[in-house]
Amino acid sequence: MMLSDSYSPPQDPLDILHHDAEILVVNKPAGLLSVPGRGDHLSDCLITRVQAAFPEALLVHRLDRDTSGVMIFALSAHAQRHLSMQFEKRTTKKAYVARIEGQLEPRSGTVDLPLIVDWPNRPLQKVCHETGKPAVTDWKVVKYGEGETRVRLTPHTGRSHQLRVHMLSLGHAILGDPLYATGEALDHPRMMLHSEELRIKHPDSSESLKFRAKAAF
Repeated sequence: MMLSDSYSPPQDPLDILHHDAEILVVNKPAGLLSVPGRGDHLSDCLITRVQAAFPEALLVHRLDRDTSGVMIFALSAHAQRHLSMQFEKRTTKKAYVARIEGQLEPRSGTVDLPLIVDWPNRPLQKVCHETGKPAVTDWKVVKYGEGETRVRLTPHTGRSHQLRVHMLSLGHAILGDPLYATGEALDHPRMMLHSEELRIKHPDSSESLKFRAKAAF
C-alpha cells in the first residue's frame, strides 16, 4: 500500500500540549503526515500546520503518518540542535501504547532485532541480522482483551517502523496497521499505535520535562 493511495488527513485544530519560548509540543492526530510527502496531494502535514501558527517552528523528530501522539518542535535553532542531540544520543525517553493482535505472552520482555528497509517493498522495513541497524524495544502487557492485547512499548532506538516490525516479529501485528497487519487485524478504523509520553531536557534550563497525551483508543 502506497501512501498516495488515499490521503485525507483529519482537519482537527492543533492540539497544543505545551508552548514556551523554545519548544512547542503537540498531540499529532492519526492519519496526518509529520512532514510533506512527494507530490502536491501529500503537502498537508503537521509541520506545515504548525508553521502556519508558529512560523519559526523547526522539525526535531517525526511520527509515522498513522501513529498519533506526542511530538515536539523547536522554536529556535539552538533548541533544534539541543533536542536533536538528545534524540541522537538516546537520552530522550519515549513510551507508546498499542493494541496488538492475539494474546502476547509473557507479560513483559524485550525485542532486540536489527532492522533495515525492505528495498523492493519500501517503505516496508524488515529484520536482517547481516545488514540491519540495531533496534531494541521493551514491551509490557497492560491488559488482555478478546483476541487482542494492550501493551506499553518503550523503544531504546528510533528506527523506522521499529515498533510495528518488532510486534510483527513476535507474531502480534499492531491492529489497523496498513502496512503490516493482515486479515481481521487490518480491519480497524486506524492504526492502534499512540505516542503516549515523551521526556526531554529543556534546551534552556536543562530541566527534565515529561509530556503526555492519552490515547483515543
